[in-house]
Amino acid sequence: MEINSAPEKIFSLEIINEVAENRRFKAALFDFDGTLSLIRAGWQDVMIPYFCEEYSNALPDRKESDSEVKALITSFVDELTGKQTIFQCLQLKEEIEARGGTAKEGMDYKNEYLRRLFLKIEGIRNSLSEKTVSPENYLVTGSYELLKALKEKGIEIYCASGTDQPQVREEAKMLGLDLFFGDNIFGALDEQVQQCSKELVINRLLEEKNISGDELLSFGDGFVEIELVHNVGGYTVAVATDEIKGFGINQDKRERLLRAGADVVVPDFSDTKKLINHLIKGR
Repeated sequence: MEINSAPEKIFSLEIINEVAENRRFKAALFDFDGTLSLIRAGWQDVMIPYFCEEYSNALPDRKESDSEVKALITSFVDELTGKQTIFQCLQLKEEIEARGGTAKEGMDYKNEYLRRLFLKIEGIRNSLSEKTVSPENYLVTGSYELLKALKEKGIEIYCASGTDQPQVREEAKMLGLDLFFGDNIFGALDEQVQQCSKELVINRLLEEKNISGDELLSFGDGFVEIELVHNVGGYTVAVATDEIKGFGINQDKRERLLRAGADVVVPDFSDTKKLINHLIKGR
């Protein structure tokens, strides 16, 4: 199914904090899934029911209703969106054990979730690999235009994802995003299971690339990446895209990203010129 074909050109730039006239960004950090890529759109519809299933099986005598279980799991899945998948799996384990249940290992939950997710997205990945569909059908509207504009302004761009690194690099190539990022695409690694991959990339930019927080720009649709960049003094663009359409606002996502510290909220990148003019003054 083509996700964002024939998009309606409805763009709204919701500004919470303006960009100072003398502010200059040196680097822009992008999330991948939901911010640029729509290959995994609807992943929550795989994870949340699966987690509810595991929770209920581990706690057969639970007192919570099905709706209460779903609310609990949805809450921590949403709050941990942006971190590696394993963090959500470890939280499920913790919730089960806190109620006296016998939980599986976090990697067991992760492996089963990914198996179910790949069944859902296998057709999309195959179509992209075989080049029978346009990559733009599985990109947030305006992604190519925005990345090109940032590079033309001399801003170094990086991608950091909670998806496993081999898969995020593979899917970035399927979408033609590797042409913009080169080797600056980072994902989750099993050997760094206790460390947030995005936090590691942010620290690398600040320490190794000699970039200050004030010079860091970020684009993301997850609570984690918005909060992390906000906390180091960066400027955060919250991408509250309706992932099923590939454009337009998802109000639940918007509200969550505002709580995380978003400086500006966009539905997509369909008006790159307006967004660039807001972010970059006098360049």
